[in-house]
Amino acid sequence: MANFNFNKVILGGRLTGDPELKTTQSGVSVTSFSVAVNRRYSGTADQQPQADFINVVAWRQQAEFVSRYFRKGSSICVVGSLQTRSWTDQNGQKRYATEVVADEINFVDSKGENPASRQGGASYGAAPAAAPYTPASYGGSSYAGTPDNAPRFEEMSNEDDLPF
Repeated sequence: MANFNFNKVILGGRLTGDPELKTTQSGVSVTSFSVAVNRRYSGTADQQPQADFINVVAWRQQAEFVSRYFRKGSSICVVGSLQTRSWTDQNGQKRYATEVVADEINFVDSKGENPASRQGGASYGAAPAAAPYTPASYGGSSYAGTPDNAPRFEEMSNEDDLPF
């Protein structure tokens, strides 16, 4: 049998609290947060839905992104890998933590559904908000449609001309 190693986690859920950005002694940004993911189940209709609360760690730019644009209740999609770390506590006991280390973090909510936008929080998006579209901003005419350099589509009058 071939050596097969694969560790990929994809989570979609809601933040259980506001992420808090921290910095290590060496100046690296890090944040830890928890994502509530509803568990799919097959049972009777009166069974209450259950959720798993999964710990996630984001480093560097991902940590800054999460702490800036996400708040408690925000829908989030996290792609990463599952890692287990261990340490010895103050009582000499060996402790373990299993968490998802984020590689990618994405928005799931539409702009109006984001708790940060409802609370007057950060603007919505990974990049600074762009200026609103105006035809003049693209060197176009005063027509309120698409800019002059946008692709134009022609209507076909006869469906028999379609290649499929």
